[in-house]
Amino acid sequence: MKPNPLSLTDRVPALWWLLPWLLLPGAAGADERLARVGTGVVERAPIIEEVPLTGTLTSPRVAQVSTSVGGLVEAINVDVGDRVEAGDPLVRLDRELEQLDLASARAASRQARAELADTRRRLEEARQLRARQSFPETEVRSLEAQVEVRQAVVERLAAEEQRQEARLRRHVLNAPFAGVINRKLTEAGEWIEPGNPVVELIAVADLRLDLRVPQRYFPRIDDDTRLQVRLDAVPGRELAARIDTAVPVNDPGARTFLLRAWLDEPDIPLIPGMSARAVLQLDTERRGLVVPRDALLRYPDGRVSVWVVEAAGEDGTATVTEHNVETGLAFDGRIEIRSGLQPGMRVVTAGNESLQPDQRVRLAGSD
Repeated sequence: MKPNPLSLTDRVPALWWLLPWLLLPGAAGADERLARVGTGVVERAPIIEEVPLTGTLTSPRVAQVSTSVGGLVEAINVDVGDRVEAGDPLVRLDRELEQLDLASARAASRQARAELADTRRRLEEARQLRARQSFPETEVRSLEAQVEVRQAVVERLAAEEQRQEARLRRHVLNAPFAGVINRKLTEAGEWIEPGNPVVELIAVADLRLDLRVPQRYFPRIDDDTRLQVRLDAVPGRELAARIDTAVPVNDPGARTFLLRAWLDEPDIPLIPGMSARAVLQLDTERRGLVVPRDALLRYPDGRVSVWVVEAAGEDGTATVTEHNVETGLAFDGRIEIRSGLQPGMRVVTAGNESLQPDQRVRLAGSD
C-alpha cells in the first residue's frame, strides 16, 4: 500500500526551518537596492535676470562701389563670392580717349614751360641792356608782365595735366576695403554713367552682432553686462561676446533698441547674415537662495517641489523629504528659491523623479 502524500499543512511547517536562510540574502542586499541620487547645496548668491534675445551678424562695411567717371566697361575682374583686398582692381573702363587727352595735356604743358623759359631769357637780356641805358624801361615792364602770364599758363596746364591723370586713374575701379563680392551689377561691354554701382562689396572682418532689446532694459545695460551667444550655425557652443554699444534710439513700432556686440572667436568662420541666439544677463542688485535647476520637480497642478536630504549617515545613506517651494528667476543653470528652503540644505538633483516621502537613498559619491 502506497504511503499518503503529505498534506499542505504537513508540508509548510517542514519549511519553517529554512526561512532564516531565505531571508538573510535579501536582508544583505537591501542596502544595495537603495536608490542612488545626486545632490547639490542651497546657496546664497547674486540674483541675475536673463533676457533671451535673437540677432544677426552684420558687416561693419557694405558698399555699392561705383565709378566717378562714365565709360564703356572693358573688363570686370571679379565675380560673386570672390574675396578681394583693399586696392585690388575690380573694373576697368575703356581708356583710349582719356590716354589721348592726357598726351595732349602733357604736350600743351611742355609748350607752355618752353615759352615761359624763352620769355624769362628775353627779360633777363632786357634788364641787362636797361642797366646800360640802351633799352626802354617800358619794354622791360612789358616782358615782366609776359613772364607772369606765361607762369600762370604753365600752372593752369599743369593742373589740367594732373586732372587728366586723375581722370585716367579713375577708369580702373579699385576695392575701397577688403571683403567679399556680394553682387555684380555690370558686365563687360556695358556703358555706365558716373555714380552707377558696379559691384556690392561686403567686409567680412570684425563682424558685429546686432540684437533688438526691449526698451525697458536700456537703463540696466553697461559695458560690464554679460552676454552669452550661440550661433545657429555652431550649435552647442557658447561664444565669447562683449557689448560694444547700446544705441539710444528706440524703434517705436517694436518698442526695442539696438544692442551691438563683438564676437571674440577667431577660430570660427563667421559670415554676415548668420542668425544668433543670445542671453543678456542683468544684475538685479540683490542676493537670494539658489539651487541647481535639476533639483526642481514641476507638477501638472502648478506645484513645484524639491527633495531635501535629511538624516545623512556616515555610511552614505540618507532619508529624503519633499518640500514645496516658490521659485523666482532662472539663470546659469540655477533657480532662485523665494520660499521653502534654507541656506545649506542638501537637495537631490539626480534620481529625484520617483522618490517617496521618507525614502532611504544612497548618496552618489559616497562609495
